[in-house]
Amino acid sequence: MFAHDRPRRLPVRPSRWARLLTLALLLGLAACTAGQARPSISLVESRPATATPGMARPAVPTVALVMKTLTNPFFAEMERGARRAEAELGLHLIVKTAAQETSIDQQIAIVESLIAERVDAIVVAPGDSTSLVPVLARAQAAGIAVVNIDNRLDPTLVQQLGLTKVPFVSVDNEAGAYEAARAISRHLARPTEAAILEGIRSAQNAIERTTGAQRAFAENPAVHVVAVESAHWKIDEAYAVTRKLFNAHPRLGVIFCANDMMALGALQYLAETGRDAVVVAGFDALDEARAAVVAGRLAVTVDQQAAEQGYLGVRYAAALLAGDDVPAQTMLPVKLITRSAQP
Repeated sequence: MFAHDRPRRLPVRPSRWARLLTLALLLGLAACTAGQARPSISLVESRPATATPGMARPAVPTVALVMKTLTNPFFAEMERGARRAEAELGLHLIVKTAAQETSIDQQIAIVESLIAERVDAIVVAPGDSTSLVPVLARAQAAGIAVVNIDNRLDPTLVQQLGLTKVPFVSVDNEAGAYEAARAISRHLARPTEAAILEGIRSAQNAIERTTGAQRAFAENPAVHVVAVESAHWKIDEAYAVTRKLFNAHPRLGVIFCANDMMALGALQYLAETGRDAVVVAGFDALDEARAAVVAGRLAVTVDQQAAEQGYLGVRYAAALLAGDDVPAQTMLPVKLITRSAQP
C-alpha cells in the first residue's frame, strides 16, 4: 500500500532531462484603452524541451505534468514540487502548460499530444472539471496512468466515460474559503455590503470556494452579498470587474477573491481610487499576496500547498506505474495567512 502521509522531504537534485526553471515575476501596470492602468504579471520562464519524433525515449518512466498556465505563480510552485519528486524517484518529468487558465482547448490538445507521444503517466490540474474528461479517458484507455490534482474532475462524467482509479490530490476548497471569508466578516457589526470574485464557473474548485465564502457571509446577518462576479482567475480582469462592482455598489466594504491573482487586481483598483478601508481576502498564498498581508493591504490568504500537490501527484503516478495502491483521495490541510499569524 502506498502511504498517503506526507513523504519525507529530500533535497532537490538537478534533473538530467530538464533545465532548471528560471522565474522573474513582476507585478506592474499595463496601460488600458481608457487611459487608466491595469495590473499585470510579467513572467519569464524557461521550459524543458520535449522529445521530438525519432528521438529515443528515456529508459525510465516518463510522467507529464499538465497545468493550467504559468502566468499564475501558484503553478510555478506546483512544478517545483513535481521536480522534487522527479529528483527523488529518478523518473523523467515533462511539464506542459496552456497559455492561460481559460485555455481549456489548449489543455485538451496537450493531452492529445501526450497520448501520441506515449508517455507513461499524466498528472493533470484541469482548467475546468468536465472538458478534459473525454481526452483523459482516451489516455487511460491507451495505457497511460492518470492522476488528478488541484481541481477535481466531475465525478459523474468520469464514471460515465469509464475513467477509473484516478487518484485526486487537493485541499478542501470550500473549507478554506469559508475560513478566509469568516476571518474578514465575523467581527462586522454594522450593515456591510460584500462581493465575491469567483474563478471559472465550470471548475469545481471555483464552485467550492464561492460556496464556502457564501456560507461564511450568511452566518453574519450584518453582511449582505450584493454581487458574485467571475474574473476567471485573472488579475487584469479582476481589476476591471472591481471597478464595475463599485460603479454599481459604491458602498462595498468586503470582497472575497477566490484566488490571489484576482485579489491583487482588486487591491490595485482600490489603491488607485483611495478605498483603503475595503477589506479583501484572497486564496493561494502567493509571495505577492503574503507581502500584501504583511503590509496590511490584504486581510487574509489561504495556503493550499501547491508544491505538495505537484509532489504527491508525481509520486502517485510513479506508484500506479509500479502497480502499487494509492489513496483515492488525498486532501492536504490549508492554512490561513493573516498579519497576526506572521512570525
